Amino acid sequence: MPEAELFPSVSEIPEADWDICACPETVDGARPYDPFTTHRFLALLEASGSVGPGTGWQPRPLVLRDAGQVIAVAPTYVKSHSQGEYIFDHGWAEALERAGGRYYPKLQVAVPFTPVTGRRLLARSGHEAAGRIGLLEALRALAANSGLSSAHLTFCTAEESDLGVAAGYLPRVTTQYHWHNRGYTRYSDFLDDLSSRKRKALRRERAEAQAFGGEMVALTGAEIMPEHWAAMWDFYQHTGERKWGRPYLSRAFFEAAMALNRDVLLVLARREGRWVAGALNFIGREALFGRYWGAIEVHPSLHFELCYHQAIDWAIAHGLARVEAGAQGEHKLARGYLPAAVHSLHWIADPAFRRAVANYLAQEREDAAHEIAELSAQGPFRRDDGSN
Repeated sequence: MPEAELFPSVSEIPEADWDICACPETVDGARPYDPFTTHRFLALLEASGSVGPGTGWQPRPLVLRDAGQVIAVAPTYVKSHSQGEYIFDHGWAEALERAGGRYYPKLQVAVPFTPVTGRRLLARSGHEAAGRIGLLEALRALAANSGLSSAHLTFCTAEESDLGVAAGYLPRVTTQYHWHNRGYTRYSDFLDDLSSRKRKALRRERAEAQAFGGEMVALTGAEIMPEHWAAMWDFYQHTGERKWGRPYLSRAFFEAAMALNRDVLLVLARREGRWVAGALNFIGREALFGRYWGAIEVHPSLHFELCYHQAIDWAIAHGLARVEAGAQGEHKLARGYLPAAVHSLHWIADPAFRRAVANYLAQEREDAAHEIAELSAQGPFRRDDGSN
């Protein structure tokens, strides 16, 4: 039987052992499907102090071995709160604690602060079945044997969700907004696919943003310099102060982020010689992932231009299949981003509490299906009959 082991840090696991499971497709030099589960990204979160002591995210990466060979890994954390997850279970914690139980600490398989769907059960090629099932069994056993209330896998794939249900986990479905490339070769093709009213609205919005009085640049790889990351830290901190208080990522993360340049697209706006706004994206093999935005000046529609229109433009130009623009936001619908199902898995130790959560999730899944159907019907695209 495979043997499972928790490590105190992903940095204590050889990068080659981790990445052969997390992104085996990169063996041929290709981009990883998911840049967030690479060893370099997770190790930078640790080295920068964004996770670890004092953050409520205690790294405990899980490694599965068979005959001494690493066959699967999972980015696992012991959590003392539910912040930075984007799959909200604060209500569950309150309910269990009101009933005399204890919800925290819990076991969490996730990429911290990153509401992006991706593989969470990371198995080496040729060991997919044994690796994924072995990880699910190990996570459940680790939670139970350590006296933890629960184990969670957030933003997992639909396939992993099916495997988890078969292994006794509870499935959860929530909603995000994703843009899909429907065979476009240029941005104007996308506009032509919209109803005339939406097409005119987006043209006005882009024109308004372009009138901010400066220039916009899209940078990736070796084009990204320390000054660009320093500007992005200022934007990120400003947004954090406005919206949720203390930002999750530390300044040290941005100071060392040059190590991630190959995975990053920065879209920045400069006016009168200084950077005034920017959007941070990560590049996957098939998708562009919008992560953070910020600005030190307010200009009409600049947020929509940098975060959504420029991302679509870049994705089309580089042959990517979709753009995922992060959590929440029905305003994305008018800009071509349609609702998509997001999957998570949850194992609850207490039988009575597990039944209560199961009932809640069944209703939530039904509500999510209705929401996706209704919002998709309201999308900005021309109808199949060609009407606007």
